[in-house]
Amino acid sequence: MAAAAASNAASPPAIAKMELRGVSKTFHARGGETRALEPCDLAIAKGEFVTVVGPSGCGKSTLMMIAAGLEAPSAGEILVDGRPAGPAGPSRTVVFQRFALFPSETVAENIAFGLRVARTERAEIERRVAEQLALMGLERFAGAYPHELSGGMQQRVAIARALAVRPDILLMDEPFGALDAQTRTVLQEEVSRLQRELHYTVLFITHSVEEAVYLSDRVVVMSRGPGRIKREIAVPRDARWRGLEIEAAGNDASFLAAKREIWELIRDEIVRQ
Repeated sequence: MAAAAASNAASPPAIAKMELRGVSKTFHARGGETRALEPCDLAIAKGEFVTVVGPSGCGKSTLMMIAAGLEAPSAGEILVDGRPAGPAGPSRTVVFQRFALFPSETVAENIAFGLRVARTERAEIERRVAEQLALMGLERFAGAYPHELSGGMQQRVAIARALAVRPDILLMDEPFGALDAQTRTVLQEEVSRLQRELHYTVLFITHSVEEAVYLSDRVVVMSRGPGRIKREIAVPRDARWRGLEIEAAGNDASFLAAKREIWELIRDEIVRQ
């Protein structure tokens, strides 16, 4: 527990791939206004996997939508490589909880969608689609349609589509939330493998503390709404459980300590409501 607590002092990366500075959000409606986010500062280094957790309604998804350029902040700014991020685009791709695949297109066509929009040459599209089919274990399903696939397979396609455009930053909003427990476990292990191999810069949103510890280099805990960043906890890349299946990793003492610390922070926010 002492090691986990010491990690709370870890400072943000000196050179950020993505940085949120003073980002806040207030929603306005005829009945008044709702403050979703207090000013938040978050820096993510290139190749770092950062997960945001917190109680329901704390503004996790709002933070992600702002980071993706899909929602404008009420105040603050989003920087990529030290420059204003601008509107949403292929450099920041999003994987949502719902798979959002095109039902009339095959697996291969869905994966190629972003590349077609970017007017990528046909030969390069074919090469990247083949690469993603192999990476995600989808070769046998290239000609299948979404309705012919399980939920887990559909989410593999959604992840492959996001990765095919080779984004600078991958944003994932509860990507496994709609899956059964067994499929979720398999995809957690797949994403962990991909991150170890490819070192993407990832901002990940989840309700699962175990998932957050298993996947992340750093876990950001948010307060109840209006959300603010309560604490950041580093998860060492050289932890001895890295690379293990999630059940085995979850039995490691350091894993359990980090999980317990994060859950206590969240529970404190829940009971204060």
